[in-house]
Amino acid sequence: MLVGIDALPLVPPWTGIGHYTFELACALAAISPSDQFQFLSPLPHTADLVRDHELPANLHAVDIESRLKRRRWWAFGLPLHATASGLSLFHGTNYEVPLWGRCATINSIHDLSLLLYPETHEAKRVRRAHLRLPLMARAATMVITATECAKRDVCEHLGIRPEKVGVTPFAPRRVFRPVAAEQAVTTLRRLGVEDNFLLFVGTVEPRKNLMTLMRALDEILRTTDLRPQLVIAGKKGWLTGELLSYIRSAGIDDRVRFTGYVSDDDLCALYSTCQVMIYPSLYEGFGLPPLEAMACGAPVIASRDKSVMETLGAAARLVEATDVGRLAENIVELLRDEDAQSSLAAAGRKRAAQFTWERTARATLEVYYEALARKHGKGGA
Repeated sequence: MLVGIDALPLVPPWTGIGHYTFELACALAAISPSDQFQFLSPLPHTADLVRDHELPANLHAVDIESRLKRRRWWAFGLPLHATASGLSLFHGTNYEVPLWGRCATINSIHDLSLLLYPETHEAKRVRRAHLRLPLMARAATMVITATECAKRDVCEHLGIRPEKVGVTPFAPRRVFRPVAAEQAVTTLRRLGVEDNFLLFVGTVEPRKNLMTLMRALDEILRTTDLRPQLVIAGKKGWLTGELLSYIRSAGIDDRVRFTGYVSDDDLCALYSTCQVMIYPSLYEGFGLPPLEAMACGAPVIASRDKSVMETLGAAARLVEATDVGRLAENIVELLRDEDAQSSLAAAGRKRAAQFTWERTARATLEVYYEALARKHGKGGA
């Protein structure tokens, strides 16, 4: 079997989808050594996207030599390349697949926030999603989601039959393991992080619901003697003006530290030494950052988003996404109770250990086989 994998998510800096694409491809190649896997994109130097990473022998980054094939990649270039190269299957790891061709196709649809929470995204992206998402979901031989909850959303809102959708959970990468405080201290000082801090990890954008977290921090600072620093690790997205204005007007700017995008090593140090990792997102298709935090031994408070609850189980404290009071209350309880922190951290490590990229790859490979059977025998909707 010759499998093409979308390499566009590997354009740096890698987001969660970029890491998903790379980790899945490597795990697939490892568990299926008799098959060949290729990273494909319309960029002229695809191999440069993974130049600093060692790939399994049966996984390659392929440059598309013909400029003609790079034009109108999804509608024209990729289908032509897939036919010419004899691809058995193409996996679009970021919502997109070729619109025609002989090979089977897999479409990873991570969440439907563009459709379900349009107010948290730019209007042009929402318009594109309304046009492209249903089209791409129907065009794919099979669809993959990371949770059963996300699968239900895809079936309900895109009109896809359940038997066409496979569920393959993500996993923390191997780098996310506990780091001793004495090893992390240099990183913390370089980033301007204090000894006692709360942590959020993710893109700074409306869907991540940081306004609720800031209001909870403000309440803690006003009503208790606690003075935790809140560290926000992640690149700034869009519509950050209201958030930054609130921080200034509330007078809490000296307790909030934006680090920007950080390396894996830095992130591991932050996860390992924070007092609490907080993830108040309004909507997710899986919720990988809190699971990464758990793998590093951080106690986690997260929102009661259905996919996040499915991912974290009973190993996190869960609060309604916009309930400022309950969020503040849970943060204070954990800050004042080291035993509760330790107990929650232990539960988190146990939960995170249940997720591995090998398991993800095996589940994905089963979807590949089902897609090939549908494409060349059974058919499908």
